[in-house]
Amino acid sequence: MNERAELRHWLILLRTPGLGPGGLRERLADAGHDIGEVLARLRRHASSLGAEAQGWLEQPDEARLAADLAWLAEPGHRLLRCTEADFPPQLETIPQPPVALFVSGDASLLLHPQVAIVGARSASIAGKTNARTFARNLALAGFVVTSGLADGIDGAAHEATLDAGRPPVAVIGTGPDLVYPRKHRELSARVAAQGALVSEFPPGTTARADHFPRRNRIIAGLSLGTLVIEAGLQSGSLITARLAGEQGREVFAVPGSIHNPLARGCHRMIRDGARLVENASEIIESLAPAARALGAELTQRLEQSATAPKASPRSASGSWRDDPDYQRLLGVLGHDPAALDELATRTGQSAAVLSSMLLMLELEGCVEGLPGGRYQRLPDV
Repeated sequence: MNERAELRHWLILLRTPGLGPGGLRERLADAGHDIGEVLARLRRHASSLGAEAQGWLEQPDEARLAADLAWLAEPGHRLLRCTEADFPPQLETIPQPPVALFVSGDASLLLHPQVAIVGARSASIAGKTNARTFARNLALAGFVVTSGLADGIDGAAHEATLDAGRPPVAVIGTGPDLVYPRKHRELSARVAAQGALVSEFPPGTTARADHFPRRNRIIAGLSLGTLVIEAGLQSGSLITARLAGEQGREVFAVPGSIHNPLARGCHRMIRDGARLVENASEIIESLAPAARALGAELTQRLEQSATAPKASPRSASGSWRDDPDYQRLLGVLGHDPAALDELATRTGQSAAVLSSMLLMLELEGCVEGLPGGRYQRLPDV
């Protein structure tokens, strides 16, 4: 099956009413991850999903599918599927994991250690200032800052990350071709150009209230830890924090004035066990071991995958310094910045494998990530 035909099958199933990510994942497992077989089986038993699903499976909207395929054909656009080697492994362990993600920008960023920064839409000036400070320092320390492109804290975190010359990740509650809120149209374009814009929803999907809790579980699932800066007692940010805690991830909160209603949610979180933090270094110190573990897990996953080119096995000592692939990568990288696709050409490794290797080297202080998805070898390495 060619790539376009496979994508078409995926799009039909992602848009099938009543199927959902859980239903599609279950059927993929039963069919040996053959998306064509999943579609064929569902068409044979379409009535089990109801009249609406049966009608769609028998006669899908060809104009809608053509528009989806046209979006995916544009440079920098991708449907990242759970059957692919570089699908974020940290999402596999969350309740109701997504089955596929529409990505505009650099999908390899989803493999990097991430910290979510979320908070009130109606944030105070002080709250936005805190969000910018935390985001900048976390990004400069090598973490990818992830948020939801909402007004207030989310927007401030994205802007600070971009202004620091680092790539952000924005997980949105609409299709990847739409912007909500509309005021963030320019910010959305900057994120897609320099980082990654991510959605579980197909192109053309408009904002709905139930989409945002679904978005929040992905934000929490992608991230090693979630930082909440200003949140009222009914804030959606508390949902993200709760999901992070349920997923076994670290939860951090910035305290505020007892007279500020937007501090009450953070104070409740702290009483319930979230870690009180006053600066980014506390988060960096807390998450560094998990970031290194993620890098090792990604390396192992990509090497063991039967569907991706394999890097050479790690040495018996387990040290990257003894590994010829790592030494070759450092050699071709030199001290001049190089993009991921350039390095793939020079080394013969896939972008997915290189992303994992570069992550390990960055955590070891040997490589620096630069704006535009470029990497540079640090001096004295």
